Amino acid sequence: MNITRSSDQMEAGFRLNDPVFVTEDLVMLREQVRRFVEREVVPNGEAWEREGRIPREMYLKLGEMGLLGMQHEEAYGGTEMGSLASVVFGEELSRSTFGGFTASVTVHTDMSASHITRVGTPEQKARFLPDIIAGKTVCSIGVTEAGAGSDVAGLATRATRDGDDWVINGTKMFITNAVYGNLVILGARTDGPGSGARGISLFLVPTDTPGFKVAAKLDKHGWLCSDTAELAFEDMRLPADAMLGGENRGFHAIMKGFEHERLMIGAFCAGEGAKAIELTLDYVRTRRAFGKTIWDQQATRQRLADLASKVAMIRALTYQTAAAKDAGQPVSRETAMIKSVGPEILHEVVHGCLQLHGGTGYMRGTPIERMARDARILRIGGGATEVMLEEVAKRM
Repeated sequence: MNITRSSDQMEAGFRLNDPVFVTEDLVMLREQVRRFVEREVVPNGEAWEREGRIPREMYLKLGEMGLLGMQHEEAYGGTEMGSLASVVFGEELSRSTFGGFTASVTVHTDMSASHITRVGTPEQKARFLPDIIAGKTVCSIGVTEAGAGSDVAGLATRATRDGDDWVINGTKMFITNAVYGNLVILGARTDGPGSGARGISLFLVPTDTPGFKVAAKLDKHGWLCSDTAELAFEDMRLPADAMLGGENRGFHAIMKGFEHERLMIGAFCAGEGAKAIELTLDYVRTRRAFGKTIWDQQATRQRLADLASKVAMIRALTYQTAAAKDAGQPVSRETAMIKSVGPEILHEVVHGCLQLHGGTGYMRGTPIERMARDARILRIGGGATEVMLEEVAKRM
């Protein structure tokens, strides 16, 4: 991995200290990602928002830098840096203020292609992972349906065996990277009706497969540069070796993927929350009202101190959980806690910061307005807050 430390002092802004277990390699990774964000994302993100897509060259650049393979084995071009590295990566991408960019890249790196590393055969890994890690193939995860979001066991998309092949019919909804991506990790029912979680399998589906259709590119409230689609499958035929992880074993794999996704959402909340506070500190220290700066008002200082403390708490839980996961400890309860609390904190932070920006914060084109829109989905996607609280309660 091409990680180098710059001799130049990097602008810190509002920063929280790293936990003591964060290694020098991870510090250098953070610096590299931050430089990439400042050089490539911040100047171009507004154009991507208008276009509703991220240029493919961004994935290729990230691939050249070795930043797309942290969850993957060295044998296929990855770096096997683990969950802490992914958290650092997600946190620094989130500080770009473009949530759609963060979502698209991490869906590729951490929420879809990682299934291949976890449960794929050597042949599947050799076929797909090198191009995924290089950024030549962009991945998505196709689980959610109009009638099955947080309730994964309710999937209706059906895969029926026909000789050595599988024939798939059904639809998927709210799928990130599905319009401009190349490969979908697809969840489908392979057992009879009523089989619930026991009857789900995963498949590797190139988007040029006959019968694969982007039914609609969806227009969203936020994450505008991240393409999102409704997919339809009409007698889509796949060979037997397209199955990923074994017949009727997909539910467990999906749950392991969700566990990591919830951890990554904690990283998003930490990065976006800290950046929102940084932007707001810059604003209130220069904006004057009633003869003094807004920062000079005690209520402003205390409000920002309260919000900063909450960001620090979710960040600490996220890093501690990532370290535990890397050490092989069970973390399903903690990741559900992160997902249930982190987005609620971020929602409070970005809207509190927008309030302190006054009318300026309500204008399109300002980072805090965009962040307020982008943050809303995190209370829904990856398991709604209410569902996550039930997941925590089950494990108490």
